[in-house]
Amino acid sequence: MLPLVLASSSPYRRELLSRLCLPFIWSAPDIDESCQPHEQAEALVRRLAHAKATALCSSHDNHLIIGSDQVAVLDQQILGKPHEFERAREQLMAASGRTVTFLTGIALLNSANGTCEVDCIPFSVHFRALSEAQIVRYLHAEQPYDCAGSFKAEGLGVSLFRGTEGTDATSLVGLPLIRLVEMLNAAGAEIP
Repeated sequence: MLPLVLASSSPYRRELLSRLCLPFIWSAPDIDESCQPHEQAEALVRRLAHAKATALCSSHDNHLIIGSDQVAVLDQQILGKPHEFERAREQLMAASGRTVTFLTGIALLNSANGTCEVDCIPFSVHFRALSEAQIVRYLHAEQPYDCAGSFKAEGLGVSLFRGTEGTDATSLVGLPLIRLVEMLNAAGAEIP
């Protein structure tokens, strides 16, 4: 198997990828992550996952490069990373008692031959009805300002859920390992 590169600076994605017990390095791609005019959420995450992997091609030839991107969607509107308390509070108030769908784009690029496989994995979170006091307590406790949807599913954020729905819970954290294993095995990996 070619050496692996994770095209991400996300500590969450690095932790997930380490579960596969494969050696890898990581590097942050320098790309514009802006949504294009009239671009739908699924098209956005597919494009950005591919762009992140492609951005590392010149510096990592003869590698398998993993790109991933995620957005949260509520009422067909993309919820970005809140970056600060007030925006996170607004996002969680809007999500209270409702369902937010997370779309995670995944790309595996073989920089030796240029082949690239891209997919999008959906995962839905059904939120409990939350009071503003619950939301404020949660935000002060976990400060999830770097997470789409304003929560950390791998932490206290799970206390906000009524339920979840999807085929790959790791996609909620930002790297769909079930789909990635399929891609890596097709590219010559032997997992497990």
